[in-house]
Amino acid sequence: MTTMSYDIVIIGGGQAGLSAAYFLRRTGLRFVILDDSDAPGGSWPGTWDSLRLFSPVDYSSIAGWQMPQGADEYPQKDEFIAYLAAYEARYNLPIERPVRVTNVSRAEDRFIVQTNKGAFTTRVVISATGTAQNPFVPEYDGRGSFEGVQMHSADYRNPAPFAGRRVAIIGAGNSAAQILAEVSLDADTLWITPEEPRFNPDDVDGRHIFGVATQRFTQTQSENKATVNTSRFSLGSIVMVESVREARARGDVLHALRPFTRLTSSGGIWPDGTKQDFDAIIWCTGFRANLAHLQPMLPVEDGKARTDGGPRALDVPGLWLVGYGGWTGYASATTYGVTKTARQAVKEIAAYLP
Repeated sequence: MTTMSYDIVIIGGGQAGLSAAYFLRRTGLRFVILDDSDAPGGSWPGTWDSLRLFSPVDYSSIAGWQMPQGADEYPQKDEFIAYLAAYEARYNLPIERPVRVTNVSRAEDRFIVQTNKGAFTTRVVISATGTAQNPFVPEYDGRGSFEGVQMHSADYRNPAPFAGRRVAIIGAGNSAAQILAEVSLDADTLWITPEEPRFNPDDVDGRHIFGVATQRFTQTQSENKATVNTSRFSLGSIVMVESVREARARGDVLHALRPFTRLTSSGGIWPDGTKQDFDAIIWCTGFRANLAHLQPMLPVEDGKARTDGGPRALDVPGLWLVGYGGWTGYASATTYGVTKTARQAVKEIAAYLP
């Protein structure tokens, strides 16, 4: 295998990697995107079948080109996957796939990116691998003794396997609420959240949330420190998409219990000694940044590396982290927010490279 040399290697061909590539096209720097998937779409093909984005197309598009409007206001996941595929082709982006990056190391003033298709050397690395490949499940006493099905939301596709069963759905975010809404149509569900779940007003969707994220981002770039008004909604609350509103109309589906203290072979035991049995658990407990390819070069603590609040890694010169969450830029893990951090990363890279 030969060694290929570039100015910049982007690791990951999802929305974050493509956004960075869009801005790099303007710089004249030589770059390549390494993607470990067989086809376009990033992590989206691995999401559940009925998933819809919770904002209209103008707030669900990435840099440069708006996703075409579909039949409904809120795009289906397949529409977004098709959009990413068309985006790659529209801008003729240099993507190599499937290429799996196994390790990144630094040698003098360059990085060596080891892959299953050979080595790449580069002056700058943009890591845009997201979080989907690193699902998080909290440790509970007795979790290994539970004899029922345990599944993370990353592996959930549709409610069919759970029909007629008793299912505990654990998590307080949008994924938990949407999965609960459809599983509860055919199963007896139990919703478990760390605290009482919070719901946004019915008329608040992604456009409001991303608008606030934009204002906060703008404030960090200026002297304006005025407080952003979020009195009508919370950035961390559940968006009331159609399926969640329908579940609310069915009565007690959206009622949640606080967590059990331990698991048994057949269910959970709560602090007061109450026991409840269930046949399956769907862990909607989030993800952590997929940074294994950067270790041990990059120090990681609690799933995060040190940044300046944006995409630049403080501990490794020449490394940028795009799209992993708020610690790499406001709303940077979203389709709307990643554009700003990708633009910022490329601006910084252009200044960094001689």
